[in-house]
Amino acid sequence: MKHLEEVFKTGGIPTYTFVRPLEYPAVTVALRTPGRGVVLEGPSGIGKTTAVTRALDDLGLSHRVKKLSARRRDDLIELRDLSRQRSFGTVLIDDFHRLPVECKAEIADLAKVLADEETADCKLILVGINKAGESLIRFAYDLNTRLDILSLETNPDEKVAELVTRGENALNISVNVKSEIVVASHGSFYIAQMLCHQACLDAGVLEEQPAFRTTAVSFETIRGKVFDRLSRSYMERTKRFARGTRFRRAGRAPYFHLLRLLAQSQEWSINIDQAIAAEPYLAGSITQIVEKGYLEGFLSHDDELMSVIHFDASSRVLSVEDPQFVYFLRTIPWSKFARDVGFVSVDIRAKYDFALSFAGCDREIAAALNDELQDREFAVFYDRNEQHRILAEDVEDYLRPIYQSDA
Repeated sequence: MKHLEEVFKTGGIPTYTFVRPLEYPAVTVALRTPGRGVVLEGPSGIGKTTAVTRALDDLGLSHRVKKLSARRRDDLIELRDLSRQRSFGTVLIDDFHRLPVECKAEIADLAKVLADEETADCKLILVGINKAGESLIRFAYDLNTRLDILSLETNPDEKVAELVTRGENALNISVNVKSEIVVASHGSFYIAQMLCHQACLDAGVLEEQPAFRTTAVSFETIRGKVFDRLSRSYMERTKRFARGTRFRRAGRAPYFHLLRLLAQSQEWSINIDQAIAAEPYLAGSITQIVEKGYLEGFLSHDDELMSVIHFDASSRVLSVEDPQFVYFLRTIPWSKFARDVGFVSVDIRAKYDFALSFAGCDREIAAALNDELQDREFAVFYDRNEQHRILAEDVEDYLRPIYQSDA
């Protein structure tokens, strides 16, 4: 008898719902190449640690790997001693991007020596968020040809759908909101697990079903419950970040806008310079808090914020570290949030008053709502009104911001 928490897991390595990412073959080859360092980078919740752990299991190497984390103080002591050990075997360093600058430099030098000497009994595996490999190469530019840098970007929808299908098979069910979960996951295996877990709870599916059944749950209800639960953990610290170091109700709100840009990012990270180029009206306020060190200092003195947001001052990349926080940011109603935080001059204008989201069988109802709302002079997003634009663009990229924050 399989239990819900074993199938759609919100913590630990998946068993029944493990799906190999597209980069899995390259990860396998890189891990079994002796001496050569491996960097596995990508957004939080994308499945990096799971992929490398399962690949090591498949290769029969797990028992030979020492796993260290940049988040643990005792591990940092051991990491600093690595370069002085003649033979340390294979070491996996998780959250590599969180290492102190001087420790990153030592690891970069060590990786270069190991590659040059083709050391067979020593290997480094570094796991971090976006641009982890780039931040390492900054300390030794000729490392680029001495490392395998593998980027796990967002997983394609078919891979996320495969995860949901594996869970359905394990529990002997069909999830009626599967397509909505796939879209809302934005390529994150973790978010898919979390939403499927809530869908099963709402449907009363707590273990493998003796007879096949199809759930009958509302995705909007699921999304609301997950958001409410995450709000208890993240809302206060999100407001704290949005207010920044010097909160002014009528100010330009640079910290608030950084959060909003993070929520809109497809990679769950933003390069500050690129963000400013895309929205030049924010250039003055954001440039100031970055270049004067306010942003870096603000985060370094708040452990709760540091647990979910990371800023690399050298690459000027701001990233989300927690996949649950990613989902929380993407679900925030930004106009209301600005008011709740206390800003009076932040104006987020929605392109639409209403966006109609519906199953195919409910199109007649949606069409009637569209007509009634437009008669009352509301701006309505209804797919048939926008068919010419949707056909000219990537459908998912076009629809996502509309349903998230543009209505």
